[in-house]
Amino acid sequence: MAEDPETKPGTMTIRLGIGGATALSIQRRLRDARFVSRYFVGRGIDIGGGGDSLQLYAQLFPRIARVDTWDRAQGDAQALATIADASYDFVYSSHCLEHLEDPREGLRHWFRVLKPGGYLVVVVPDEDLYEQGVFPSTFNTDHKWTFTIRKERSWSNRSINVVELCAVLGPHARLHKIELLDAGFRYGLPRFDQTNTPIAECGIEIIAEKLRAPVPGG
Repeated sequence: MAEDPETKPGTMTIRLGIGGATALSIQRRLRDARFVSRYFVGRGIDIGGGGDSLQLYAQLFPRIARVDTWDRAQGDAQALATIADASYDFVYSSHCLEHLEDPREGLRHWFRVLKPGGYLVVVVPDEDLYEQGVFPSTFNTDHKWTFTIRKERSWSNRSINVVELCAVLGPHARLHKIELLDAGFRYGLPRFDQTNTPIAECGIEIIAEKLRAPVPGG
């Protein structure tokens, strides 16, 4: 894939034999017509995609025109400093936000580079399914934050409520979904990283549309 002279999103390195959170999600998303017909449409960017970028699976979603991959080589995922406002038809990120120093600023910039009418699709690890009561994380020592949909009190002193986090998107955002991805999680098993199995996503999925005009009263 040729680099865009403006965004320089870089080429993708494929790591054969190593799965990831995006790979775990593909069959679920293919069963959901909204991903095929609405969410993954046009030119998109995968922030933090690395070797498991959505680009690998783009042929399965016929309305995707192109997926650029933004990873460490392209710069700071928090600011996306070289990407202009409203550059992409969709913005996708799986398990990257928890690595940022300031997830709120990061989410604002991810929404900034999205075109009006486009969709932001973000997955973060759920603190009870992934970290399972231990932080700093046993399973990924680079995690700086834990996430929950909403709790009055968390066991983690670095916990972020996703419902409150989404407020940073502002009046041009319409939330379509906040979902706990626990369909493949086995609650009765001893503590281990279940994302290393083929069925457990252990995350929270956020989908928001960028409106062409702000929500009245927002």
